[in-house]
Order: sequence, then C-alpha cells, then structure tokens
Amino acid sequence: MAYSDKDWPQGTQTLGRGLSIILAVQAGVDTLSELALEIGCTRSTIQRLTSALLQQGWLRLKSMGRYGLGEKLISLTSQAQNASPLLGLAAPLLQNLNDITGRMVHLGIRSDSHVIYLMRLEGRKPLSIRTQTGQHLPLARTGTGRALILDESESDWARLYRASYRHMPSGLASWVNRMRAYRATDCVFDLEDDEIGIHCVAAPVRDASGQIVASISVTGRAGDMPLLRMKSLAPQVRQTASMLSAKLGWHELSDVAD
Repeated sequence: MAYSDKDWPQGTQTLGRGLSIILAVQAGVDTLSELALEIGCTRSTIQRLTSALLQQGWLRLKSMGRYGLGEKLISLTSQAQNASPLLGLAAPLLQNLNDITGRMVHLGIRSDSHVIYLMRLEGRKPLSIRTQTGQHLPLARTGTGRALILDESESDWARLYRASYRHMPSGLASWVNRMRAYRATDCVFDLEDDEIGIHCVAAPVRDASGQIVASISVTGRAGDMPLLRMKSLAPQVRQTASMLSAKLGWHELSDVAD
C-alpha cells in the first residue's frame, strides 16, 4: 500500500493516516518502526495515532510491542459476515465435514489481497492456531487463501506472493510450480507454509458464473495429517466445496480428477 496526504481532502489527512495504519496492520506491518516507514510519517506521529487507535479499540497490542486488529474491527467484520447468506448455506455442509474428519474446518472469503475467515469449527483434538473468525491473513500464505486464487493469472500469483513473502523473493518459482499443480487438481495443500507444525487441505467454492467466491479447508497437526492422509482427505474437501458451489448455482461440467 502507498499512503499519500494528497489522496485526502484538506483537513482529513489525520483520518487518512489512521485508516492507513489499520490497513497496514491488517497486511502484517505491526511495529512502530515498520508503520512509520510504511505510512511515511515520523515515529512520534505514528505512536500518537496508534495510541489513540488502541484506546478506542481499533487496534490491540500483542507481545513484543507488535500491533493487531482490535476487538471493535473484529466485531464489525463478524456482524457483516453474519448477514451473508453464504454462511447459512455453508454451515450444515461444513459441520458434516467436521463430523466426518474430526478436524478443524474453515470457511474463507477474499478481501483484496487477504483471506477473511468467516467460520471456524473446532476438531476433536484441540488445535491452537491464529485463524480466528474475522481474522485477515495474506492470501498467498494459507491453504484457504490460495484456494481463493487458483483461477488467477500467474502474474497475479507472483504479485500476491511478493506481497505476502517480502523477505523470501527467491521462493517464488517453487511456489508458482506448486500453485500450477494445485490448480490442476482444484485442491491446495498447506505444508507448514503459514504456521510450523500445521497442515491444511483446501478447495475453492464457485458461484453460478463459475467464479471462486469462497474456500473451505480441513486443518490439523502435521504429525496427524501427513501427506498421504492429506491426499485421502482431498476428495472429501473437494466434494464439500462442490456441494456448496451447487447451492450457489454452479454446475460442474466434469468430475475433478483425484
């Protein structure tokens, strides 16, 4: 993101900076120094603005002096999401997948370069991961997020990868190769890409026009979900995604290969 005072009418620049701070934190820029560099303001200005946002509940302070989205934002996101008919259609299907697999199940949608988690159903074994309902995470980092961009061009993939992995540019070629394989099977594997020790199997959900509008995933510990187990879960995840797509009006022309 590129913030500029010129983008805001005279007298509203402070509002613009505050909103840009929130967007930057959402994108993973979460320290005072990084925020000052991202927004183009002095550290003292950023500290004053973040203090106000913390006080009002728009931001929260995590460990090691890092910032996260506050309860006020998460609450607003959840309210908007609860109004979506997608949740009502998805809930029984995801509950069935959760019951069959015994593992954590997610439903996500896209918001610009992020995935927003609309639903999280716990598995039989407790699993401590950061994907809370209302959470925004970069698309390229998670299985649920990458399932949302399977139909994008490779140039878009590259752009999203660079936005998510700014410190790992050398990994782009390998990441794109994986995405090609996942597009061929309509199923994405997360092999500890976002969190160490966590695996995930995800599939896209399409609307009547065939456009990807959501994704579902099954998540577990890497030790409990080795690659062979993930491959056996893939048809179940794809089938659930297909059933939800059908409820949205999508009709597949042919079966997806295993």
